[in-house]
Amino acid sequence: MTFRFLAARGWPLAGAAALALAAGCHRAEKPAEVLPAVTVSRPVEEPVIEYTELTGTVAASKTVQLMARVPGFLESVDFKDGDIVKEGQVLFVIEQPPYVEQVKLNEAALVRAQAELDRQEAMMKENATARTTVENWVSQRDQAKAQLELAKINLGYTKVAAPFTGRIGARQVDPGNVVGTNGPTLLATLEQLQPIYVNFNLNERDALRLRDLMKQYGIEVGSRVGKEPVEVGLQNEKGYPHVGVLDFADVSLSTSTGTIALRGIFKNEDTTLYPGLFARVRLPMGGPRPMLVIPGSAIGSDQQGDYVYVVGSDGVVARRSIVRGPITEKGFAIRSGLQKDDRVIVNGILNARAGEKVAPSEATPVPPPTAAAAAVKSSS
Repeated sequence: MTFRFLAARGWPLAGAAALALAAGCHRAEKPAEVLPAVTVSRPVEEPVIEYTELTGTVAASKTVQLMARVPGFLESVDFKDGDIVKEGQVLFVIEQPPYVEQVKLNEAALVRAQAELDRQEAMMKENATARTTVENWVSQRDQAKAQLELAKINLGYTKVAAPFTGRIGARQVDPGNVVGTNGPTLLATLEQLQPIYVNFNLNERDALRLRDLMKQYGIEVGSRVGKEPVEVGLQNEKGYPHVGVLDFADVSLSTSTGTIALRGIFKNEDTTLYPGLFARVRLPMGGPRPMLVIPGSAIGSDQQGDYVYVVGSDGVVARRSIVRGPITEKGFAIRSGLQKDDRVIVNGILNARAGEKVAPSEATPVPPPTAAAAAVKSSS
């Protein structure tokens, strides 16, 4: 058809054939291959501290239920609910006059018994009384002493004082009520906040991992109580601002829960921690150690685990399985699977396929902040 048309228009047949051949050759050329664009960066080596992260609960280091141990009317409550009370501070007073009088009666009984004993001993020297009579008055004198001591103890029970400094809860009985008639009566609960405990549990898997890490880093297993730091952060706090010491570690895993109980103790000078709060807990595994760090955007995950893509010198992508470590300010530390000179794809990971070529470009390093920028950041 083309040859006929060209011939009809007056084109020479040979020219038409050459033109058709040139057009056919142009259509046979393949377009240039466009490789997926990715951004690569080498891992950064920096000192990283290994942590085991857990969840815990804040608990008072001491808790006592204040009880009325003697019967009587409650005369006064000398605190406000929720107050911080000092050690030795009187908190409740039970009517005292009956117990004061009981002390006086027993003092008088002791005086009489001692006087009669003295008289009987003098008479015995003159053989005017029997030894059994003297012994009887010795017994009565001793009983009077015991009764007096008991009366003084009961008088002391009429004042209920704080055994330690802490926060007291709501009073359970108001003044004017009778307490202690059918046994001890609960008056209030006192909790010590300085120092304070944070209780947490380690499950079997984490306990085994923790043991392996301690062995790997040369930390003696079982010797960290009283030495190992414990870091805690509350739900509304950034990081772990509270630092204490591992105070207790149970000797075995609980068969009912499959966990081992641990406890940290904290000075809690500002009383930010108080009983019942949930806390984020982490245990550092020794000092900082050099580890490779990459951005979180470089890490993929599937059924085989975590991985990254690296680009070789020929531009071909290779998959590397990795073991992810703790989070740092610059990304994730990598325990294994990477080399310092690897070119890791940090952007465009979805465009890459293992065994295929890509067009890599180096990530632009973030410049250090200028003095002015640093000043603005610190002031904010």
